[in-house]
Amino acid sequence: MSSSILAVTKSSRQITGVRGSLIFVKALGGIRYGELVEIDVDGDSRLGQVVDVSRDIALIQIFGSSLGVTPGKTIVKFRGETLAIPVSSDMLGRIFDGLARPIDGGPPIVPEDYLDIHGEPLNPALRIPPSEPIETGISVIDGLLTLVRGQKLPIFSGSGLPHNRIAMQIVRQAAVRGSGERFAVVFGAIGVTHEEAMYFLNELKSMGALDRTIAFLAPASASTVEKLALPRVALTAAEFLAWRYGMHMLTILTDMTNYCEALKEISAAREEVPGRRGYPGYMYTDLATMYERAGRVIDQKGSMTIMPILTMPDDDITHPIPDLTGYITEGQIVLSRDMWRKGVYPPVDVFLSLSRLMKEGIGLGKTREDHREVFAQLISAYAEGQYLRELITIVGTESLTARDRRYLEFADNFEAKFISQGEHERRAFEETLDIAWSLLSILPEEELRQISSETMKKYHPAYRKQVSSQ
Repeated sequence: MSSSILAVTKSSRQITGVRGSLIFVKALGGIRYGELVEIDVDGDSRLGQVVDVSRDIALIQIFGSSLGVTPGKTIVKFRGETLAIPVSSDMLGRIFDGLARPIDGGPPIVPEDYLDIHGEPLNPALRIPPSEPIETGISVIDGLLTLVRGQKLPIFSGSGLPHNRIAMQIVRQAAVRGSGERFAVVFGAIGVTHEEAMYFLNELKSMGALDRTIAFLAPASASTVEKLALPRVALTAAEFLAWRYGMHMLTILTDMTNYCEALKEISAAREEVPGRRGYPGYMYTDLATMYERAGRVIDQKGSMTIMPILTMPDDDITHPIPDLTGYITEGQIVLSRDMWRKGVYPPVDVFLSLSRLMKEGIGLGKTREDHREVFAQLISAYAEGQYLRELITIVGTESLTARDRRYLEFADNFEAKFISQGEHERRAFEETLDIAWSLLSILPEEELRQISSETMKKYHPAYRKQVSSQ
Protein backbone atom coordinates (compact mmCIF):
# COMPACT_ATOMS: atom_id res chain seq x y z
CA MET A 1 0.00 0.00 0.00
CA SER A 2 1.01 3.63 -0.10
CA SER A 3 4.09 4.66 1.84
CA SER A 4 2.18 7.35 3.66
CA ILE A 5 -1.55 6.94 4.23
CA LEU A 6 -3.35 9.96 2.85
CA ALA A 7 -5.57 11.84 5.24
CA VAL A 8 -9.06 10.42 5.37
CA THR A 9 -11.17 12.86 3.42
CA LYS A 10 -14.62 11.27 3.66
CA SER A 11 -16.35 8.86 6.01
CA SER A 12 -19.87 7.50 6.23
CA ARG A 13 -22.12 5.29 8.32
CA GLN A 14 -24.79 5.25 5.65
CA ILE A 15 -24.49 1.62 4.53
CA THR A 16 -27.64 0.75 2.63
CA GLY A 17 -27.01 -2.96 2.22
CA VAL A 18 -24.60 -5.89 2.25
CA ARG A 19 -24.52 -8.70 -0.31
CA GLY A 20 -21.79 -11.27 0.23
CA SER A 21 -18.48 -9.39 0.14
CA LEU A 22 -20.14 -6.34 -1.46
CA ILE A 23 -21.17 -3.29 0.59
CA PHE A 24 -23.59 -0.67 -0.71
CA VAL A 25 -22.94 2.82 0.69
CA LYS A 26 -24.76 6.09 0.07
CA ALA A 27 -22.45 8.00 -2.25
CA LEU A 28 -20.55 11.08 -1.14
CA GLY A 29 -19.14 13.69 -3.47
CA GLY A 30 -15.72 13.05 -4.99
CA ILE A 31 -15.60 9.26 -4.61
CA ARG A 32 -13.50 7.65 -7.38
CA TYR A 33 -13.67 4.25 -9.03
CA GLY A 34 -10.89 2.04 -7.63
CA GLU A 35 -10.48 4.16 -4.50
CA LEU A 36 -9.33 2.34 -1.37
CA VAL A 37 -11.69 2.15 1.59
CA GLU A 38 -11.24 1.33 5.27
CA ILE A 39 -14.17 -0.47 6.92
CA ASP A 40 -14.20 -0.19 10.72
CA VAL A 41 -16.10 -3.15 12.24
CA ASP A 42 -16.09 -2.75 16.04
CA GLY A 43 -12.46 -1.62 16.02
CA ASP A 44 -11.38 -4.19 13.43
CA SER A 45 -10.15 -2.30 10.35
CA ARG A 46 -10.60 -4.04 6.99
CA LEU A 47 -9.65 -2.89 3.55
CA GLY A 48 -11.94 -2.57 0.55
CA GLN A 49 -12.10 -0.99 -2.87
CA VAL A 50 -14.74 1.02 -4.71
CA VAL A 51 -15.82 -1.08 -7.69
CA ASP A 52 -18.74 1.06 -8.87
CA VAL A 53 -19.99 4.60 -8.34
CA SER A 54 -23.35 6.07 -9.29
CA ARG A 55 -25.09 9.29 -8.30
CA ASP A 56 -26.64 7.72 -5.19
CA ILE A 57 -24.70 4.53 -4.35
CA ALA A 58 -21.03 3.51 -4.09
CA LEU A 59 -20.38 -0.23 -4.33
CA ILE A 60 -17.45 -1.48 -2.24
CA GLN A 61 -15.77 -4.88 -2.51
CA ILE A 62 -14.25 -5.81 0.85
CA PHE A 63 -10.96 -7.73 0.91
CA GLY A 64 -12.01 -10.71 2.99
CA SER A 65 -15.14 -11.35 5.06
CA SER A 66 -18.02 -8.91 5.44
CA LEU A 67 -19.08 -10.61 8.69
CA GLY A 68 -20.07 -8.01 11.26
CA VAL A 69 -20.66 -5.20 8.76
CA THR A 70 -23.88 -3.60 10.01
CA PRO A 71 -25.85 -0.70 8.50
CA GLY A 72 -25.87 2.28 10.86
CA LYS A 73 -22.91 1.06 12.95
CA THR A 74 -20.02 0.26 10.62
CA ILE A 75 -17.91 3.26 9.60
CA VAL A 76 -16.65 3.43 6.02
CA LYS A 77 -13.67 5.72 5.38
CA PHE A 78 -12.64 6.69 1.85
CA ARG A 79 -8.87 7.15 1.66
CA GLY A 80 -8.66 9.18 -1.53
CA GLU A 81 -6.06 6.88 -3.14
CA THR A 82 -6.12 3.86 -5.43
CA LEU A 83 -4.38 0.54 -4.83
CA ALA A 84 -0.59 0.83 -4.99
CA ILE A 85 2.00 -1.80 -4.10
CA PRO A 86 5.56 -1.56 -2.75
CA VAL A 87 8.11 -2.57 -5.39
CA SER A 88 11.76 -3.46 -5.09
CA SER A 89 14.40 -5.61 -6.77
CA ASP A 90 14.32 -7.63 -3.53
CA MET A 91 11.00 -9.09 -4.74
CA LEU A 92 12.98 -11.55 -6.85
CA GLY A 93 12.92 -14.98 -5.25
CA ARG A 94 9.83 -14.18 -3.18
CA ILE A 95 6.20 -15.43 -3.18
CA PHE A 96 3.27 -13.05 -2.53
CA ASP A 97 -0.51 -13.09 -2.41
CA GLY A 98 -2.67 -11.20 -4.91
CA LEU A 99 -2.15 -7.91 -3.06
CA ALA A 100 1.67 -8.22 -2.92
CA ARG A 101 1.82 -9.36 0.72
CA PRO A 102 4.56 -11.98 1.38
CA ILE A 103 3.27 -15.54 1.96
CA ASP A 104 6.62 -17.35 1.91
CA GLY A 105 7.47 -16.68 5.56
CA GLY A 106 10.02 -14.03 4.65
CA PRO A 107 10.16 -10.44 5.87
CA PRO A 108 8.14 -7.60 4.32
CA ILE A 109 9.64 -5.93 1.27
CA VAL A 110 11.66 -2.76 1.87
CA PRO A 111 10.15 -0.67 -0.92
CA GLU A 112 12.13 1.35 -3.42
CA ASP A 113 8.89 2.88 -4.67
CA TYR A 114 5.09 2.56 -4.56
CA LEU A 115 3.32 2.10 -7.90
CA ASP A 116 -0.35 2.18 -8.86
CA ILE A 117 -1.30 -1.31 -10.06
CA HIS A 118 -3.13 0.11 -13.08
CA GLY A 119 0.16 1.39 -14.47
CA GLU A 120 0.57 3.95 -17.18
CA PRO A 121 -0.12 3.14 -20.84
CA LEU A 122 2.88 3.00 -23.15
CA ASN A 123 3.05 5.87 -25.62
CA PRO A 124 2.39 4.26 -29.04
CA ALA A 125 4.89 6.66 -30.62
CA LEU A 126 7.64 5.30 -28.35
CA ARG A 127 7.00 1.62 -29.02
CA ILE A 128 9.47 -0.36 -31.12
CA PRO A 129 8.63 -3.64 -32.90
CA PRO A 130 9.55 -6.80 -30.94
CA SER A 131 12.32 -8.62 -32.77
CA GLU A 132 14.39 -10.73 -30.35
CA PRO A 133 13.49 -14.25 -29.17
CA ILE A 134 12.96 -15.74 -25.73
CA GLU A 135 14.15 -19.35 -25.53
CA THR A 136 11.62 -21.43 -23.57
CA GLY A 137 13.51 -24.69 -23.98
CA ILE A 138 10.36 -26.34 -25.41
CA SER A 139 10.90 -27.42 -29.03
CA VAL A 140 7.35 -26.98 -30.32
CA ILE A 141 7.28 -23.38 -29.04
CA ASP A 142 10.86 -22.41 -29.93
CA GLY A 143 10.79 -24.12 -33.32
CA LEU A 144 7.27 -23.40 -34.59
CA LEU A 145 5.78 -20.67 -32.34
CA THR A 146 8.78 -18.62 -31.29
CA LEU A 147 8.12 -16.22 -28.43
CA VAL A 148 9.55 -12.73 -29.01
CA ARG A 149 10.50 -10.16 -26.37
CA GLY A 150 7.69 -7.64 -26.02
CA GLN A 151 5.06 -10.03 -27.42
CA LYS A 152 1.76 -11.14 -25.89
CA LEU A 153 1.31 -14.84 -26.67
CA PRO A 154 -1.45 -16.71 -24.79
CA ILE A 155 -1.88 -20.44 -24.19
CA PHE A 156 -5.42 -21.72 -24.82
CA SER A 157 -6.02 -24.87 -22.81
CA GLY A 158 -8.88 -27.00 -21.51
CA SER A 159 -9.87 -28.47 -18.19
CA GLY A 160 -7.58 -31.36 -17.28
CA LEU A 161 -4.86 -30.47 -19.79
CA PRO A 162 -1.31 -29.88 -18.47
CA HIS A 163 -1.16 -26.10 -18.84
CA ASN A 164 0.06 -25.70 -15.25
CA ARG A 165 2.95 -28.08 -15.88
CA ILE A 166 3.84 -26.24 -19.08
CA ALA A 167 3.74 -22.92 -17.20
CA MET A 168 6.15 -24.26 -14.57
CA GLN A 169 8.42 -25.67 -17.27
CA ILE A 170 8.62 -22.26 -18.93
CA VAL A 171 9.30 -20.59 -15.56
CA ARG A 172 12.17 -23.07 -14.99
CA GLN A 173 13.70 -22.98 -18.45
CA ALA A 174 13.03 -19.62 -20.13
CA ALA A 175 16.09 -17.50 -20.97
CA VAL A 176 17.30 -14.79 -23.31
CA ARG A 177 20.51 -14.84 -25.31
CA GLY A 178 23.26 -12.26 -25.39
CA SER A 179 25.89 -11.16 -22.92
CA GLY A 180 24.81 -8.71 -20.24
CA GLU A 181 21.10 -9.39 -20.78
CA ARG A 182 19.17 -9.62 -17.49
CA PHE A 183 16.07 -11.82 -17.52
CA ALA A 184 13.40 -12.63 -14.94
CA VAL A 185 9.98 -14.27 -14.78
CA VAL A 186 6.87 -13.03 -12.95
CA PHE A 187 4.35 -15.80 -12.33
CA GLY A 188 0.76 -15.14 -11.29
CA ALA A 189 -1.89 -17.74 -10.39
CA ILE A 190 -5.49 -16.53 -10.18
CA GLY A 191 -8.34 -18.41 -8.48
CA VAL A 192 -6.48 -21.72 -8.35
CA THR A 193 -7.57 -24.65 -6.20
CA HIS A 194 -5.72 -25.57 -3.01
CA GLU A 195 -4.14 -28.52 -4.83
CA GLU A 196 -2.92 -26.30 -7.66
CA ALA A 197 -1.65 -23.68 -5.22
CA MET A 198 0.38 -26.30 -3.34
CA TYR A 199 1.76 -27.63 -6.65
CA PHE A 200 2.91 -24.14 -7.65
CA LEU A 201 4.39 -23.42 -4.22
CA ASN A 202 6.30 -26.72 -4.15
CA GLU A 203 7.56 -26.29 -7.71
CA LEU A 204 8.64 -22.70 -7.12
CA LYS A 205 10.48 -23.57 -3.93
CA SER A 206 12.23 -26.59 -5.45
CA MET A 207 13.32 -25.12 -8.77
CA GLY A 208 16.74 -23.58 -9.19
CA ALA A 209 15.28 -20.57 -11.01
CA LEU A 210 13.43 -19.11 -8.02
CA ASP A 211 16.06 -16.40 -7.54
CA ARG A 212 15.01 -14.87 -10.86
CA THR A 213 11.28 -15.36 -10.30
CA ILE A 214 8.56 -13.37 -8.53
CA ALA A 215 5.37 -15.32 -7.79
CA PHE A 216 1.88 -14.12 -6.89
CA LEU A 217 -0.82 -16.59 -5.77
CA ALA A 218 -4.53 -15.87 -5.19
CA PRO A 219 -6.36 -19.13 -4.43
CA ALA A 220 -10.02 -19.77 -5.17
CA SER A 221 -10.84 -18.78 -1.58
CA ALA A 222 -9.38 -15.27 -2.05
CA SER A 223 -11.69 -12.28 -2.38
CA THR A 224 -12.97 -11.28 -5.80
CA VAL A 225 -11.01 -8.03 -5.67
CA GLU A 226 -7.77 -9.91 -4.94
CA LYS A 227 -8.34 -12.09 -8.01
CA LEU A 228 -9.03 -8.99 -10.09
CA ALA A 229 -5.98 -7.21 -8.67
CA LEU A 230 -3.45 -10.03 -9.08
CA PRO A 231 -2.69 -9.74 -12.82
CA ARG A 232 -2.22 -5.99 -12.50
CA VAL A 233 -0.08 -6.43 -9.38
CA ALA A 234 2.10 -8.95 -11.23
CA LEU A 235 2.43 -6.69 -14.27
CA THR A 236 3.31 -3.71 -12.07
CA ALA A 237 6.17 -5.66 -10.44
CA ALA A 238 7.37 -6.74 -13.90
CA GLU A 239 7.19 -3.18 -15.27
CA PHE A 240 9.25 -1.88 -12.36
CA LEU A 241 12.10 -4.27 -13.14
CA ALA A 242 11.77 -3.82 -16.91
CA TRP A 243 11.78 -0.03 -17.04
CA ARG A 244 13.74 0.80 -13.86
CA TYR A 245 16.42 -1.91 -14.10
CA GLY A 246 16.43 -2.65 -17.84
CA MET A 247 15.50 -6.30 -17.40
CA HIS A 248 13.73 -8.53 -19.90
CA MET A 249 10.56 -9.65 -18.09
CA LEU A 250 8.29 -12.58 -18.96
CA THR A 251 4.95 -12.47 -17.11
CA ILE A 252 2.96 -15.73 -17.04
CA LEU A 253 -0.65 -15.44 -15.80
CA THR A 254 -2.85 -18.47 -15.14
CA ASP A 255 -5.82 -18.91 -15.26
CA MET A 256 -7.26 -15.80 -16.94
CA THR A 257 -10.62 -17.58 -17.18
CA ASN A 258 -10.86 -17.28 -13.38
CA TYR A 259 -10.10 -13.58 -13.71
CA CYS A 260 -12.93 -13.16 -16.24
CA GLU A 261 -15.32 -15.07 -13.98
CA ALA A 262 -14.46 -12.66 -11.14
CA LEU A 263 -15.12 -9.77 -13.52
CA LYS A 264 -18.47 -11.34 -14.41
CA GLU A 265 -19.32 -11.69 -10.71
CA ILE A 266 -18.66 -8.01 -10.04
CA SER A 267 -20.63 -7.03 -13.14
CA ALA A 268 -23.63 -9.07 -11.98
CA ALA A 269 -23.42 -7.46 -8.52
CA ARG A 270 -23.53 -4.05 -10.17
CA GLU A 271 -26.63 -5.22 -12.05
CA GLU A 272 -25.07 -4.25 -15.37
CA VAL A 273 -26.59 -5.33 -18.66
CA PRO A 274 -24.70 -8.54 -19.54
CA GLY A 275 -22.92 -9.12 -22.84
CA ARG A 276 -22.10 -12.43 -24.52
CA ARG A 277 -22.78 -15.40 -22.21
CA GLY A 278 -23.25 -13.08 -19.25
CA TYR A 279 -19.79 -11.48 -19.38
CA PRO A 280 -19.63 -7.68 -19.18
CA GLY A 281 -19.54 -5.81 -22.46
CA TYR A 282 -16.32 -4.06 -21.44
CA MET A 283 -14.37 -7.32 -20.91
CA TYR A 284 -12.42 -6.73 -24.15
CA THR A 285 -11.30 -3.30 -22.96
CA ASP A 286 -10.48 -4.62 -19.49
CA LEU A 287 -8.26 -7.40 -20.87
CA ALA A 288 -6.63 -5.00 -23.32
CA THR A 289 -5.60 -2.63 -20.51
CA MET A 290 -3.48 -5.49 -19.12
CA TYR A 291 -2.19 -7.19 -22.27
CA GLU A 292 -1.18 -3.89 -23.89
CA ARG A 293 1.32 -3.33 -21.09
CA ALA A 294 3.62 -5.66 -23.06
CA GLY A 295 6.14 -4.20 -25.45
CA ARG A 296 9.50 -2.59 -26.14
CA VAL A 297 10.20 1.12 -25.75
CA ILE A 298 12.67 3.46 -27.46
CA ASP A 299 15.76 4.13 -25.32
CA GLN A 300 14.75 1.42 -22.83
CA LYS A 301 16.94 -1.68 -22.54
CA GLY A 302 14.27 -3.84 -20.90
CA SER A 303 11.14 -5.46 -22.32
CA MET A 304 7.72 -6.65 -21.17
CA THR A 305 6.49 -10.00 -22.52
CA ILE A 306 3.16 -11.46 -21.42
CA MET A 307 2.03 -15.09 -21.68
CA PRO A 308 -1.53 -15.43 -20.31
CA ILE A 309 -2.96 -18.94 -19.90
CA LEU A 310 -6.69 -19.59 -20.05
CA THR A 311 -8.89 -22.67 -19.99
CA MET A 312 -11.57 -22.69 -22.66
CA PRO A 313 -14.98 -23.74 -21.24
CA ASP A 314 -16.03 -26.97 -23.02
CA ASP A 315 -12.85 -26.66 -25.15
CA ASP A 316 -14.73 -23.98 -27.15
CA ILE A 317 -12.24 -21.68 -28.86
CA THR A 318 -15.13 -19.39 -29.90
CA HIS A 319 -16.03 -18.75 -26.23
CA PRO A 320 -15.84 -15.00 -25.41
CA ILE A 321 -12.69 -15.32 -23.27
CA PRO A 322 -10.38 -16.96 -25.88
CA ASP A 323 -12.17 -15.11 -28.68
CA LEU A 324 -11.52 -11.65 -27.23
CA THR A 325 -8.03 -12.63 -26.10
CA GLY A 326 -7.18 -13.67 -29.65
CA TYR A 327 -8.17 -10.23 -30.96
CA ILE A 328 -5.80 -8.48 -28.53
CA THR A 329 -2.76 -10.78 -28.59
CA GLU A 330 -0.26 -11.69 -31.30
CA GLY A 331 -1.11 -15.34 -31.83
CA GLN A 332 -1.94 -18.25 -29.55
CA ILE A 333 -0.66 -21.66 -28.46
CA VAL A 334 -3.58 -24.12 -28.43
CA LEU A 335 -3.40 -27.35 -26.43
CA SER A 336 -5.08 -30.42 -27.94
CA ARG A 337 -7.06 -33.01 -26.00
CA ASP A 338 -6.49 -35.54 -28.81
CA MET A 339 -2.71 -35.09 -28.56
CA TRP A 340 -2.91 -35.46 -24.78
CA ARG A 341 -4.81 -38.75 -25.19
CA LYS A 342 -1.96 -39.95 -27.42
CA GLY A 343 0.47 -39.33 -24.56
CA VAL A 344 2.13 -36.33 -26.19
CA TYR A 345 3.52 -33.67 -23.81
CA PRO A 346 3.21 -30.76 -24.35
CA PRO A 347 0.04 -31.53 -26.35
CA VAL A 348 0.19 -28.54 -28.71
CA ASP A 349 -2.10 -28.40 -31.75
CA VAL A 350 0.34 -27.08 -34.33
CA PHE A 351 -2.29 -26.15 -36.90
CA LEU A 352 -4.47 -24.08 -34.55
CA SER A 353 -1.44 -22.34 -33.03
CA LEU A 354 0.63 -19.47 -34.39
CA SER A 355 3.00 -16.71 -33.33
CA ARG A 356 2.43 -13.63 -35.47
CA LEU A 357 5.77 -12.07 -34.47
CA MET A 358 7.82 -15.24 -34.97
CA LYS A 359 9.26 -14.17 -38.33
CA GLU A 360 10.76 -11.07 -36.70
CA GLY A 361 12.50 -13.05 -33.96
CA ILE A 362 14.23 -15.89 -35.83
CA GLY A 363 17.09 -16.26 -38.26
CA LEU A 364 20.78 -15.46 -38.36
CA GLY A 365 22.04 -13.84 -35.17
CA LYS A 366 18.80 -14.61 -33.32
CA THR A 367 18.16 -18.36 -33.47
CA ARG A 368 19.88 -19.87 -36.54
CA GLU A 369 19.95 -19.01 -40.21
CA ASP A 370 18.02 -22.15 -41.29
CA HIS A 371 15.10 -21.61 -38.89
CA ARG A 372 12.61 -20.07 -41.35
CA GLU A 373 13.10 -22.76 -43.98
CA VAL A 374 13.01 -25.59 -41.45
CA PHE A 375 9.81 -24.19 -39.95
CA ALA A 376 8.08 -24.00 -43.35
CA GLN A 377 9.18 -27.53 -44.30
CA LEU A 378 8.11 -29.06 -40.97
CA ILE A 379 4.60 -27.59 -41.25
CA SER A 380 4.28 -28.66 -44.90
CA ALA A 381 5.42 -32.23 -44.22
CA TYR A 382 3.29 -32.62 -41.09
CA ALA A 383 0.23 -31.34 -42.96
CA GLU A 384 0.81 -33.96 -45.66
CA GLY A 385 1.15 -36.67 -43.02
CA GLN A 386 -2.09 -35.57 -41.33
CA TYR A 387 -3.90 -35.64 -44.70
CA LEU A 388 -2.70 -39.19 -45.32
CA ARG A 389 -3.87 -40.27 -41.85
CA GLU A 390 -7.35 -39.11 -42.74
CA LEU A 391 -7.12 -40.75 -46.16
CA ILE A 392 -6.25 -44.23 -44.86
CA THR A 393 -9.41 -44.25 -42.74
CA ILE A 394 -11.24 -44.33 -46.08
CA VAL A 395 -9.01 -46.31 -48.46
CA GLY A 396 -6.83 -48.29 -46.02
CA THR A 397 -3.05 -48.57 -45.91
CA GLU A 398 -2.73 -51.04 -48.81
CA SER A 399 -3.17 -48.33 -51.43
CA LEU A 400 -0.38 -46.13 -50.05
CA THR A 401 2.78 -45.54 -52.08
CA ALA A 402 6.30 -45.69 -50.65
CA ARG A 403 6.28 -41.85 -50.59
CA ASP A 404 3.04 -41.83 -48.60
CA ARG A 405 4.48 -44.24 -46.05
CA ARG A 406 7.49 -41.94 -45.59
CA TYR A 407 5.17 -39.04 -44.75
CA LEU A 408 3.19 -41.16 -42.29
CA GLU A 409 6.45 -42.19 -40.64
CA PHE A 410 7.48 -38.53 -40.50
CA ALA A 411 4.18 -37.47 -38.86
CA ASP A 412 4.47 -40.17 -36.19
CA ASN A 413 8.09 -39.27 -35.41
CA PHE A 414 7.35 -35.55 -35.51
CA GLU A 415 4.81 -35.97 -32.70
CA ALA A 416 6.92 -38.43 -30.73
CA LYS A 417 10.33 -36.74 -31.00
CA PHE A 418 9.81 -33.06 -31.83
CA ILE A 419 6.52 -31.99 -30.22
CA SER A 420 6.86 -34.42 -27.31
CA GLN A 421 9.64 -33.90 -24.80
CA GLY A 422 10.28 -34.41 -21.10
CA GLU A 423 8.79 -32.03 -18.55
CA HIS A 424 12.28 -31.36 -17.17
CA GLU A 425 14.06 -31.56 -20.53
CA ARG A 426 15.46 -28.28 -21.84
CA ARG A 427 16.40 -27.91 -25.50
CA ALA A 428 18.35 -24.99 -26.92
CA PHE A 429 17.36 -23.52 -30.29
CA GLU A 430 20.19 -25.43 -31.98
CA GLU A 431 19.11 -28.75 -30.49
CA THR A 432 15.51 -28.14 -31.56
CA LEU A 433 16.60 -27.42 -35.14
CA ASP A 434 18.94 -30.43 -35.21
CA ILE A 435 16.06 -32.69 -34.14
CA ALA A 436 13.99 -31.16 -36.95
CA TRP A 437 16.70 -31.97 -39.50
CA SER A 438 16.95 -35.57 -38.32
CA LEU A 439 13.17 -35.92 -38.86
CA LEU A 440 13.28 -34.24 -42.27
CA SER A 441 15.94 -36.74 -43.36
CA ILE A 442 13.18 -39.39 -43.27
CA LEU A 443 11.82 -37.77 -46.46
CA PRO A 444 13.50 -37.90 -49.88
CA GLU A 445 15.58 -34.78 -50.57
CA GLU A 446 13.46 -33.91 -53.60
CA GLU A 447 10.45 -33.57 -51.25
CA LEU A 448 12.14 -30.83 -49.20
CA ARG A 449 10.99 -28.05 -51.52
CA GLN A 450 10.86 -25.35 -48.82
CA ILE A 451 14.61 -25.54 -48.24
CA SER A 452 17.27 -24.03 -50.49
CA SER A 453 20.15 -26.13 -51.81
CA GLU A 454 22.67 -24.01 -49.85
CA THR A 455 20.86 -24.63 -46.56
CA MET A 456 20.45 -28.31 -47.45
CA LYS A 457 24.18 -28.77 -48.01
CA LYS A 458 25.03 -27.04 -44.76
CA TYR A 459 22.55 -28.68 -42.39
CA HIS A 460 21.07 -31.89 -43.88
CA PRO A 461 22.45 -34.89 -41.94
CA ALA A 462 23.46 -36.69 -45.13
CA TYR A 463 25.68 -33.81 -46.29
CA ARG A 464 27.08 -33.19 -42.80
CA LYS A 465 27.98 -36.86 -42.59
CA GLN A 466 29.85 -36.63 -45.89
CA VAL A 467 31.79 -33.59 -44.68
CA SER A 468 32.69 -35.24 -41.37
CA SER A 469 33.85 -38.42 -43.16
CA GLN A 470 36.18 -36.38 -45.37
